[in-house]
This record gives sequence, structure tokens and C-alpha cells, in this order.
Amino acid sequence: MTVKMTVENALQAKAEIEKLEAQGFTHDDIYVFAHDKRREADIADALDTEKVGMAEQGFLNNLKNMTVSRGDQLRAEMAAAGLTKEEAEEYEEELDKGKLVIIANKNA
Repeated sequence: MTVKMTVENALQAKAEIEKLEAQGFTHDDIYVFAHDKRREADIADALDTEKVGMAEQGFLNNLKNMTVSRGDQLRAEMAAAGLTKEEAEEYEEELDKGKLVIIANKNA
């Protein structure tokens, strides 16, 4: 089961994550995305959520990501978290507007 949503800020994200936990999702099932890498990392750390691909990324992946746009990277990460290509494109547009995207996926 995959749940996806947008929120305006970290406070709203925290409230939504608490609701997801009440539905049986764990912190390992929940991903928070922001267009700005630092904002995304800070929020993920503060809310103890997962970071897609961070643990698996080696030198070659990091090198590849340096040549890929942030939008491409975000769409790929959201797809890895359980979204379809079309959904990832739609939610990446929300990130462009400054929103946060939350994806909870028990199968990711």
C-alpha cells in the first residue's frame, strides 16, 4: 500500500507522519521529499524518516547524480519509493512550488 501527499511545511509533515504511524506505517516506510537537498535532509533527520537511496549510493552513483538534474533525481527517488513515473512527475511539480511530498510505502 502506498500513501502519497503534499504538505506546506515540516510542522504539517510531522502531523501527517504521526497519522501514518497510527495507520501502521513505520519510520522505515515513510519518505519526505523537498526540492532543496539540504531542506530534505534536515526534515528527514528531524522527523526520523527514510532517505531514498542514501545507504546504497556508492561513488559511481554519486558521480552520476552530479550530472543529473535535481528534478530527474527527485523523480527517480520518488519512483523508487513507490510512485509511477506519471505520479513522480506530478509530485515533482509540487516540489517546484516549495511543498514537501510525503510517501509512505510498506513495499518500498
